[in-house]
Parts: sequence; C-alpha cells; structure tokens
Amino acid sequence: MPSFVEIADPADPRIEAYRDVRERDLVGRAGLFVAEGKVVVEKLVGSALHRPMSLLIATKRLEGLRPLLTQLADHVPVFVAAQPVMDAIAGFPMHRGIPAIGRRVETPTADALLAGLRGDVDVLLLSGIANHDNMGGVFGNAAACGAAAVLLDADCCDPLYRKAIRVSVGAALLVPFARLERGEDPLSLLTRHRFGVVALSPAGAAQLADWRPGRRNAMLLGAEGPGLPSPCADRRTRSPASSR
Repeated sequence: MPSFVEIADPADPRIEAYRDVRERDLVGRAGLFVAEGKVVVEKLVGSALHRPMSLLIATKRLEGLRPLLTQLADHVPVFVAAQPVMDAIAGFPMHRGIPAIGRRVETPTADALLAGLRGDVDVLLLSGIANHDNMGGVFGNAAACGAAAVLLDADCCDPLYRKAIRVSVGAALLVPFARLERGEDPLSLLTRHRFGVVALSPAGAAQLADWRPGRRNAMLLGAEGPGLPSPCADRRTRSPASSR
C-alpha cells in the first residue's frame, strides 16, 4: 500500500514536479511526464513501459480511488490536497483532480524495437506529426487497431506531452514507440525487418480496395498539411512491397 502525504501548502517542495503545469509543458520535464484523469492514470499504473513516480489527488477524490491506489508499489507516494491547494499548485483549476508524474523508460532505437516484434504484426511510421492532438489521436487509434508499435521520425512531436497523452486516453502509455535518428532511412529499416509498406495519397496509383495486406505491414502517415515527404513517397512507388 502506498504512503499518503497530506499537502497543505502549495509551496511544499515535495510537490515541485506538479507546480505550474502549463509552463513546464513548454520547457520539458527531463524524462518525466504528467498523466491526468482517472482513466489515463489507470493506464499509467498498469503500463509495462513507464513507471508512476507519484500521484497528487484532491481530497474529495481519495475514497473513490482506493482500489486503484492499492495497485501502486509501496515506494510511490500519494500526495493528498484540498482542491484549492491543488489548483494553486497546478496554476489553474484542475477539475480532473488526479494528476500523476510518470518516468519514461529508456526508449529503444527503432531498429531494436522492430527486431523485437515477432510474427504477423502491423506498425505505424509517422512523419512530421507536429500537433499534439493529432499525435494523441494516432496513438489512440493504434491501440484500438492492435498496432504493435509506432515509429516517429525526428520531426514528430512528443507522444508523452501532457495533451497528447490525454487525447490518446492513455494509449500513448501502452503502445511501444521509438524515434528514428535524423537522416535515418525508415523505408530501408522497414524492409530489413520484412515489413511491406503502404500509405494513402490522393496521387496514389492503386486503389485501396485492391490492396491486400501481407503478414507484416507498415502504414505511413505524413504531416497534417504537406503529407509524406517527396523522397519517401517517390521511393514507395518503386517498391514491390508498397502500395500508394
């Protein structure tokens, strides 16, 4: 059972990680992230990929969350504060009343992540997804459709940004992901790991209805405005394992 720590002063140094949430969103958290809301925190507690470091709970929510809190390791503190104190800590009215601080596990390389996938699996490759709402939506759909992993190019935004986690309803904490190095060739990487590549485009040469998935498939998703970069799109048209 975790330890419960009463917080009466918003300046208490023990809750430093929760202070001024929105400002910290902009400057980063050095390997930590914020999960908020009951459903999202449940996914963090049950995640094999990330670790809960602490929770901050409004006093009025404590009783209803005890079944969840019993799943926490003994060393994870649960800070409890009255709603006005909690709002002062966060810097805005935090109506959800259940933020948690999580720690990122060491993110694998894209090559290592793909090497660990066995059997018939599907993955997503994201290029230039810069909007956190869209990133959260992609991870939510990836989880719903059973994608085994998500690969991000160097221009994608952070899936563990607070808003992306919230929009994904916690799926960003459950679906494994890796980020490619700038200049790393994603199509060669996917081919090396026996993935057929497919993407949707208004300029495509094949109809979606005619495409037949293989045993291992990689779907490419491009940026919200320009779509996939030209070099990537042009190379797909010359690959027999691709559909465009």
